[in-house]
Amino acid sequence: MKENSERTSERHETDSRHTRRKVLAATGLAGAGSLAGCFGLFGGDNNDSNGTNLDVSIADFRGSGPMVSSRGDPGGTSITEMPDLEGELNFYLGGGEGGLYLDLIELFSNIYSDFSFNHTLDSSSQLSNRITEEVDAGASQADVFIAVDAGSLGNVADAGAAASLSSDVTDAVPSQFRTGEWVGIAGRARAVPYNTNELSESDVPDTVQEFPDVSAFQDNMGWAPTYGAFQSFITAMRLLRGESETRQWLNDMQDAGISQYPNEFRISNQVASGEIVSGFANHYYALRVQSQRQNAPLNLAFTSGDAGALINVSGAQIVSGTQQQDLAENFIRHLLSSEAQEFFATRTFAYPTVSGVEPVGDLPTIDELNPPDIDLSELSDTGPTLDLLDETGVL
Repeated sequence: MKENSERTSERHETDSRHTRRKVLAATGLAGAGSLAGCFGLFGGDNNDSNGTNLDVSIADFRGSGPMVSSRGDPGGTSITEMPDLEGELNFYLGGGEGGLYLDLIELFSNIYSDFSFNHTLDSSSQLSNRITEEVDAGASQADVFIAVDAGSLGNVADAGAAASLSSDVTDAVPSQFRTGEWVGIAGRARAVPYNTNELSESDVPDTVQEFPDVSAFQDNMGWAPTYGAFQSFITAMRLLRGESETRQWLNDMQDAGISQYPNEFRISNQVASGEIVSGFANHYYALRVQSQRQNAPLNLAFTSGDAGALINVSGAQIVSGTQQQDLAENFIRHLLSSEAQEFFATRTFAYPTVSGVEPVGDLPTIDELNPPDIDLSELSDTGPTLDLLDETGVL
């Protein structure tokens, strides 16, 4: 299944399996037991008959800070209601929020003494292409692919390189965030961070098409064209409005003096600092700024029904040819558990995709947003978007 000489992987195995309990604190991930809303997930003996560590609470998954300190118990299905993870999985891990997704996998490996894993870390798009090539050659190296965008998952599925998921796994997630071959595990909404010293929410237009004509944003906005999330946003606009109208919007925004930044976290920080009044970014970057700068004059607005309201997802799928179908499905169930969804919400500030787990802070719920009606799998068609960005001088 794997060739170590060709993989930049890292093996995580247990010591003295079945005899020694693992301690979550050893990973450096264990949360403070005094967090409001934490609860013991298991009763009785701290180990089951297989040696699985049962000494765990929601605080081990939950982040910290003022935005999460008053959270109650999450809804959804707990890992206590799922079969133990037993065996070894090979992950292709795309991006992973600066290593946080890997932290979650390690957390599970510390809970389940019979579960271990290898991983290859690269960009979602690179791994997506690698999977399709390997499956086509009959030399699949991965069991599970976790990507930070639906387009990369769609690319694998379209190539016939993904195994089908059972409805028991996918039904927990709204239909717009899943297919038969992949399921969304965490949502990322396009948003408009704005400086509250300069603007109010009512100053922000309801559609991105209006921005070039609003005087308050002239020479005072930012975007990050080299960023994958921005390119997905433009791909959505192209699919919804056509190439001609998208080209015109890109030109109009440049004529309005929009500034270019290397990433959307930088945009959100610049908005908070007053260097620009607003920008285009995924929602969680503003929350990261707020978690570091609690009094920053920064808030989020959301457009409605257009590409600017796109909700993309990180997601997971099983790679064709795996010999670990059952374990892989059980692992993806764990990614949709109450505990994992709380992890995504409070550590990565993403939108949970499972009903009953709330987003952090003052975010509207995912049901309160109005994203466009678009097949997220189609966001893999970035070639024409990159051509358009190049032709307009945006890239």
